[in-house]
Amino acid sequence: MLCAVPALRAFRAGFPDSRITLIGLPWATELMPWLASLVDDLVFFPGYPGIPECQFDAADVTAFLAHMQSRRFDLAVQLHGSGAHINEFTLLFGAHRTAVYRTPEDAVPLEGEGTAVPWPTRGSEIERLLVLPYALGCPDVGTALGLAATADDRAALGEVGEAAGLSFREYACVHAGARFPSRRWPPERFAALADALAERGLAIVLTGTRSEAPITAAVRAAMRADAIDLTGRLGLGALGALVSDAALVACNDTGMSHIAAAFGTPSVVVASGSDVSRWAPLDRERHRVLWHDVACRPCMHLRCPTGHECAAGVDVAAAIAQADDLMEHCHGAR
Repeated sequence: MLCAVPALRAFRAGFPDSRITLIGLPWATELMPWLASLVDDLVFFPGYPGIPECQFDAADVTAFLAHMQSRRFDLAVQLHGSGAHINEFTLLFGAHRTAVYRTPEDAVPLEGEGTAVPWPTRGSEIERLLVLPYALGCPDVGTALGLAATADDRAALGEVGEAAGLSFREYACVHAGARFPSRRWPPERFAALADALAERGLAIVLTGTRSEAPITAAVRAAMRADAIDLTGRLGLGALGALVSDAALVACNDTGMSHIAAAFGTPSVVVASGSDVSRWAPLDRERHRVLWHDVACRPCMHLRCPTGHECAAGVDVAAAIAQADDLMEHCHGAR
C-alpha cells in the first residue's frame, strides 16, 4: 500500500478536483490520516475469487458491487498488480472509464475510453504502479513516499509509557519479524546487531506485531544490552511517529522497511528471499539493503525447504558496517 502512495499523489495532481475513493482492506483505515491529502474516503474490499487477501462471500460482493455501481464513478483504476482476477472485479464497478494493468495473456474487455497498459516486469513496485497514472496523463510527481507523522500519531506514541523517555535520534528500532518465516533473518543476528548499536550509544527499541512476540522475545533473550520492547503495543500511527524520530531502523524486507522509507529514516534491511529490485527502497544511500544471491530467489515458500541460504549468507559484520556508515553520513559521527 505504501508503494502506491506516489501513484495516488500523481492521480491527485492529475485530477485535482476529483473525489478519490480508495478500495482496501480494513487495516488501511490506520493509513488514512497519512493519506488525507490524497484520498477522500475508504471502502472495504469484500473479497473476490482468486484474490487471497480476503475471504470471498457472494452476498457481500453482490452488495458491494451494487453500491459501487450506484456511485457512477467517472474512472475506476486497478492498482493491485498485474491484473489476474482483479481486472474483472474492477470492470464490474460500471465506471464510465476503467484503467487497468494487464499481462499478455489477458483479454480485457474494456469499452469506450478504457485503458489497459502492460504490467511492467522490471523496476521497483513504486515505479511499476506509476506507469498507469502516467498513461492517463498525470504529471510526474517523483517516487518519494514523503509521509509525515501527525500530531495524533505523536500523542498515541506518548501514551505508551516506555516510549516517553526516548530522545530524538537517540534510539534505533529493531524489527525482526516478517509474515513469512522464509523472509526472516535469524533473531540472534538481529540481537548481535542491536548490541552493536547499543555499544554506539543508541537505546534499542524492539517492535513487531502481537503475533511476532515470540520472535521479539528471542531477540531480547539473545541480547547483552537492555532493550525497550514495544511488540504488539503500537498502532500504525504510533509506529510511524516512533520510526520518524529514530536514528536508525533495522529490519527484514517487510512493511517496516517501507515505513522507514516513507519517513526518511535511515535503515538497514536484510532481504531474505524477496525480489530486491522490486521491493527495496529506491534511495540506496539512506536505505542499505543486504542480500545474498541464491538461485531460488524470489522465494514463494512460506518456510524455506532447504537451509535458508539467502538469510544465512548475510552476516552481522556487514550489517554493522552499513549501520555505522549510515550513522556517520546521515547523522554525523556519534
